Amino acid sequence: MVAYAVRRLLHAVPVLLGVSVVVFLTMKLVPGDQAEALLGPQATPEGVAQMRRTLALDRPLYVQYTRWAWYAAHGDFGYSWNLGRPAIDVLVPKIGNTMILGVASFLLAVVLGVTGGVVAAGRSYSWIDRASVGVGALVGNAPPFWLGLVLVFVFAVFLGAFPSEGMHDLRSPGGLVDLLRHLALPALTTAAAPGAIILRQVRASVIETRLQDFVKVAYAKGLLRRVVFWRHIFRAALPPIITIAGLQLGYLMGGAIFSEVVFAWPGLGRQLYLAVTARDVAVVQGAVLFIAIAFVAINLLVDILVMVANPRLRTT
Repeated sequence: MVAYAVRRLLHAVPVLLGVSVVVFLTMKLVPGDQAEALLGPQATPEGVAQMRRTLALDRPLYVQYTRWAWYAAHGDFGYSWNLGRPAIDVLVPKIGNTMILGVASFLLAVVLGVTGGVVAAGRSYSWIDRASVGVGALVGNAPPFWLGLVLVFVFAVFLGAFPSEGMHDLRSPGGLVDLLRHLALPALTTAAAPGAIILRQVRASVIETRLQDFVKVAYAKGLLRRVVFWRHIFRAALPPIITIAGLQLGYLMGGAIFSEVVFAWPGLGRQLYLAVTARDVAVVQGAVLFIAIAFVAINLLVDILVMVANPRLRTT
């Protein structure tokens, strides 16, 4: 398993390299001059030329990329001229906030998806099954920003049960309770689509596994239904569930951007959105690289968990 993890890490290197090239070139394709955008409309030609030299924009494109990639590999993503500080100092404080939202959303998606899928599979083809799948499809296919606005209107504006924006940490006067109140709506918005996908996967896996011969043998031995389900059916159905749940973490990163923007959650996604609108190149490139690294690490972790859950894969 260690050798497998090392191989996957080595495979991740060209992926991250490709992502860095795409991000770098994409920012170069944005219309306009970065130096002029930073200096504003009152900039003089001399000032623009000096800024271009400062940012190395007067150098060949391959030189600009290798220079940026070298510094990025050492943790230096450049300087945010818009915010007046290094990009790494802008991004690092946001990572913790995004992790809070991401972990909460993932746990909520897993709990809702697994619970709904088990209930639907246990009552397969009944009205409970159809209702679970229908609600999951309706909520799961809703755009995150639209769902977020609906939740804000219902639970924040109309009912006044939850705050509509911002984030309070554990050091605020409200403590953990206040943090959870601010976290509830953005976490539910982010978890909706992944939860619906997990629900469908759990339902399909459980129904398929329930028809296998070893399940019939377990029932023939006189084992209780709950024992057969948890020890045999659910355990055998677990590997594809882990895989699909892990893949949803990648979606959570995209959905979190919309949730952070709608709910003004001070995380990496909102900072990326603000940097794109302000054309803050250093912050955009650093944020996308952080997200790419997290996505690769999550995929590696999911693959290892699948191997742990299904020992047969270790010999393949």
